[in-house]
Amino acid sequence: MKFNVWSRSSLRTWPCLALALACATSIPAHSRPQTGTNVTLHAKGSFEVQLAPVPGDDVSGGVTLGRFTGDKQFHGDFEGTSRVQMLTAVTSVKDSKGYVAMERLTGSLAGRTGSLVLQHSATMNRGTPQISVTIVPDSGSGQLTGIYGSMTIEIADGKHFYDLAYTLPEQP
Repeated sequence: MKFNVWSRSSLRTWPCLALALACATSIPAHSRPQTGTNVTLHAKGSFEVQLAPVPGDDVSGGVTLGRFTGDKQFHGDFEGTSRVQMLTAVTSVKDSKGYVAMERLTGSLAGRTGSLVLQHSATMNRGTPQISVTIVPDSGSGQLTGIYGSMTIEIADGKHFYDLAYTLPEQP
């Protein structure tokens, strides 16, 4: 069975490629926690990703809607795992597509353990990507409660690297 770009088999590479071209999303001042002095920190490292299709693509009018689930293993300043739920739209126009995803990361960051949720939103307009990966406000749990920020992802020599720009409240 042969698939086009962003099909079940090739989607494993496009989201990561698009994320590699991502730029950090700024968080408006009014959405930031107002407790104490906030300093943006950076956690950097690498990760591996595996995506699997969920049966039931919806094909109509030259657009395919699909779903994927995935797992990631993070190494570096953030050590842990994540689960991803992804929705995709692939058009019949070469390199025009989009995806949204929610991803729960669980692990250790700066000596603190807990989880947080990332929200991905990406489009590719005839090859020009636009992407945002943001920590969902108030999604932090455990010792990561109160975290906010964004993530950029880069792919170099087939390996995935992340830069998580974040702020955490001081520990009590």
